[in-house]
Amino acid sequence: MRGNVIDLAVGVIIGGAFGKIVTSLVNDVIMPPIGRVLGGVDFKHLKIPLYTKEQLDDKPADFVAPVIAYGQFINVLIDFLIVAFCIFMLVKVINVLRRTEKKKDEAPAAPTEKECPYCLSMVPIKATRCKHCTSQLEAVQHG
Repeated sequence: MRGNVIDLAVGVIIGGAFGKIVTSLVNDVIMPPIGRVLGGVDFKHLKIPLYTKEQLDDKPADFVAPVIAYGQFINVLIDFLIVAFCIFMLVKVINVLRRTEKKKDEAPAAPTEKECPYCLSMVPIKATRCKHCTSQLEAVQHG
């Protein structure tokens, strides 16, 4: 039980660090060229104001106008898609490794029964007589 808790803790720590790396990748490497292609847009600053300029004139100076920050949402969405894709690929690789490991561990089991050539019934591999028809059978040599 203790080993599983430690594995979980290590996974959470590595996942948090990986999330920060992906966030930096999205914000600092991927989005600037996309913004440049779209006419010098900085996605962090894309927003829809919920107040017009005239409505803001009536508010006090320390009033913070609410906005819909859809540019930041785009950054977070791309961030999520990259993390989800990486986790998907990691799980796929782990499943392939588990399958190949299982195949190596599963050696074909030695047969425990043989077929009687006279009555075609299944009898234990070490039997010298068929329990169904009492015919004499050849002994199977293991080696």
